[in-house]
Amino acid sequence: MCGIVGLFLKDPKLEGELGGLLASMLCVMTDRGPDSAGFAVYGSGAKDKVKLSLRAARGYDFAALNAGLSLPADGLPGLTVRGTHAVVEVPALRETAVRAFLAERHPEVAIVGTGARMEIFKEVGLPSSVADTFGLAGMRGTHGIGHTRMATESAVTTAGAHPFSTGADQCLVHNGSLSNHNALRRSLTREGVSFETENDSEVAAGYLTWRMKQGASLGEALEAGLKDLDGFYTFVVGTQTGFGVLRDPIACKPAVMAETDSYVAFGSEYRALVGLPGIDKARVFEPEPATVYFWERPQ
Repeated sequence: MCGIVGLFLKDPKLEGELGGLLASMLCVMTDRGPDSAGFAVYGSGAKDKVKLSLRAARGYDFAALNAGLSLPADGLPGLTVRGTHAVVEVPALRETAVRAFLAERHPEVAIVGTGARMEIFKEVGLPSSVADTFGLAGMRGTHGIGHTRMATESAVTTAGAHPFSTGADQCLVHNGSLSNHNALRRSLTREGVSFETENDSEVAAGYLTWRMKQGASLGEALEAGLKDLDGFYTFVVGTQTGFGVLRDPIACKPAVMAETDSYVAFGSEYRALVGLPGIDKARVFEPEPATVYFWERPQ
């Protein structure tokens, strides 16, 4: 099953409402995936800074980690803690050093996402609980994607929850199942792509990252995926400037979109969209099979 949602704002006046709108969309999809949930929000950022989204066990005390990162010699800010996650924004030139510090001093902390603007949060539990834990309703930004999971191919764990991020400011949520993900995992590993879980969706994210590192645009990477990814799927992919949607050639997984002058929205079902402002005047449509859709805003 699983339920996926996405919201891309065209109107800057709605940016303060992004988190609240995305939270309501995500919670409506609860019965499509009640075991875990997650979301990515694209907010403010600086070209010379990198945000690292960190995840730890419940009850983890980030104080020692924060103290290490905040040493005056490093010149780094502290973390913003939200539940089991924290986000730290560091100078881009210091990213390698910060990663090394975390690996050596705090191996129990996982980096679940990185980018100039992207922040990722995910956890086991109902979407409403996950959204409340991380304060999704209060977040602002230009666009975001979310996922409610019903585990079918891997265990119910926080690591296995969506979104999956395998590239800077890039993340993916997925409804469906890939049949050739193990073979792809092996070939991508040989190409230098690393994976943290057995989830087939992480393989799809890694595939897109690999294609884009070869010089493909997101649209070109998604088009190539139609040949290389076997199975049935609907992808919603977030990037620094926008988001894309792709369904497999059969398109057996449900999907609906709505577009107005103010936003573009995606939901596994129409009921995820009914609370959006101006939905009664939106152009509502089902994305076509094997067709790449992408919306972005200028940087």
